[in-house]
Amino acid sequence: KPVPPTDEQLEILEYNFCKVNKHPDPTTLCLIAAETGLSEEQTLKWFKQRLAEWRKSEGLPSETGSVRD
Repeated sequence: KPVPPTDEQLEILEYNFCKVNKHPDPTTLCLIAAETGLSEEQTLKWFKQRLAEWRKSEGLPSETGSVRD
């Protein structure tokens, strides 16, 4: 069962999501994963879930369409 990110990891993830890129490319994702100590898979999953939450809070459809945020 996956372990939820620590507060420190969440801080790094949130910073990257809000200030850097909501849609990190594979290289950036790899760097974020290395910085947090999470796997790339866990990091990607977190970004997908966080993006869905963000879209919902903005009143947008939860699926990503052709329009980039």
